[in-house]
Amino acid sequence: MATRLQYENSCDVGVFLKLTNKYCLVGQCGSKQFLHTVENRLADHIPVVETSIAGTRIVGRLSAGNKNGLLLPNTCTDQELQQIRNSLPDEVVVQRIEEKFSALGNCIATNDYVALVHPDIDRETEEIIADVLGVEVFRQTVSGNVLVGTYCALTNQGALVHPNTSVADQDELSSLLQVPLVAGTVNRGNECVAAGCVVNDWTAIVGADTTATEISVIESIFALQGSKPSNIINNIRNSIVDNV
Repeated sequence: MATRLQYENSCDVGVFLKLTNKYCLVGQCGSKQFLHTVENRLADHIPVVETSIAGTRIVGRLSAGNKNGLLLPNTCTDQELQQIRNSLPDEVVVQRIEEKFSALGNCIATNDYVALVHPDIDRETEEIIADVLGVEVFRQTVSGNVLVGTYCALTNQGALVHPNTSVADQDELSSLLQVPLVAGTVNRGNECVAAGCVVNDWTAIVGADTTATEISVIESIFALQGSKPSNIINNIRNSIVDNV
């Protein structure tokens, strides 16, 4: 089930949250209402950690992770690194990496098995991603965009990508990722799907502007209500045909 939320005045919840099947990072916020809502949704299942990375709140864009590990940029301070390490389960490997693209969340889209990465990312970084996150790594673009982490929201159940992704590209990405995939938007037509939502295998948090139709697509493709990904797409197509 998807929950609509707003981080202070922003609907880009994926900028301030990093959600996996094992933990959730929340950027430090002045108002605790957002944090309390996230904790109420998740804290019974996984640790919810309020933190900063490099002194900023944009933890979702600066980090990349899954159930196996968490990657942080070299701008992350020792104190932040230690706090995050102490707060996460022991089996989650937390590592700081030297990479010119320090916004790791924009450059890496990953689930627990496969990762798409920016085509120009360092070879050494690629090896660290494979090792720490325990995934197979593919250098890819999404609809011609190199920031795969911005334009692809990915779980073990499915993937949501940039709305202009061609059918051929969707088929190729779906084959690489081995999950169902659909092109769509969040926050009333926003193309930056991973900035507007965070999702794992059993829940999603989306920006407050996200429409009912967008939520239906998200809940369907990520199997959050047990519905098959094709159903909602067929329903939308049929309703469009009926209206025409």
